[in-house]
Amino acid sequence: MDMIKVLIVDDSSVIRSIIKEALSHCNHIEVVGEAEDPLVARDLIKKLNPDVLTLDVEMPKMDGITFLINLMRLRPMAVIMLSTLTTKGADITLQALEIGALDFIAKPTVQELMATQDSFKEVLIEKITQAVTIDQKNFKLSDTLANNKASNDLSNVLSFKGVKRANHLVALGASTGGTEAIKKLLVTLPSNSPAIVITQHIPKTFSLRFAQRLNDICQVEVHEATHGQKIKTGHVYIAPGDKHLEVVHKNGALFCTLSDGEEVNRHKPAVDVLFDSVRNLADNVQAVLLTGMGQDGAQGMLRLKVLGARTLIQDKSSSLIWGMPGRAHALSAHTMESPLSDIAKHILDYAALDRAQMQGVLAKSAVGRPL
Repeated sequence: MDMIKVLIVDDSSVIRSIIKEALSHCNHIEVVGEAEDPLVARDLIKKLNPDVLTLDVEMPKMDGITFLINLMRLRPMAVIMLSTLTTKGADITLQALEIGALDFIAKPTVQELMATQDSFKEVLIEKITQAVTIDQKNFKLSDTLANNKASNDLSNVLSFKGVKRANHLVALGASTGGTEAIKKLLVTLPSNSPAIVITQHIPKTFSLRFAQRLNDICQVEVHEATHGQKIKTGHVYIAPGDKHLEVVHKNGALFCTLSDGEEVNRHKPAVDVLFDSVRNLADNVQAVLLTGMGQDGAQGMLRLKVLGARTLIQDKSSSLIWGMPGRAHALSAHTMESPLSDIAKHILDYAALDRAQMQGVLAKSAVGRPL
């Protein structure tokens, strides 16, 4: 592997030292420079030509968002945000992902770092290593911001006559890059769409703000899921960032349940936990895997496919990182593979089928014919 050149941009000398130390023992990463503010960073980018930038979300002299917009317009590159786990930090980080940042990592306090130093190093190195493998077409100012378009353009909303089967459910998982992928999917769905439950690898503070931001721009109603919440058509339920989300069937209806169990696949919430919770409903479920690092959800998707679920993965060309859907593909856990731009339509088309039609579609996919 070629040496990855990293520039650290953070106003805290302590944080810069922590990041530099975390990367110093990795033989394929070199910290080529440090900057205490965006103005210094601008000059160092020109001089050092780094591959990856770690960027603090809150900066002096020029805030991180303004700097990121200028960077993605003039010199697009791989950026990983360092975010505080606060409501303000969540809003800024989610905005940064909309602008074009590839990923984020929680900025540790000194106390947290003492307790989880190895974990922080592992995640940071993994994200930087993954960042340089991503197609450069993703290092750009988002089309919405570049063209100053409203993100809730109703002309993009699909039409749908309604779900024909009671308790039809879409269970969706995503990770790295998933916040934008989920947004792009949900904003095209009409208000009578099938119910959707989502596990996205995201911190607790972020999950609430993410749900609120989506609810502001979508026709479907988006919630951070709560324990015992009834699942309804036209509603979307996002797992809190510190709980596993599961679905239970009780008295003819579906409900969200939250659990505080151990991490699964190094994640809580975990997609496999969500997928496994709907196995008894498999013949009325669409399981979807979007872009994300790792393999969470792949085994759960395979188990659902065997039980008769419709299983759909985002294709490689439209994925920021084809980790989770790619792993499902390697296991042949999917009945369909699709670009992100078409997934909402596929979900609605399938939800509109009655049971006989639905079984016919799955039978065709089982012998390799197109859906």
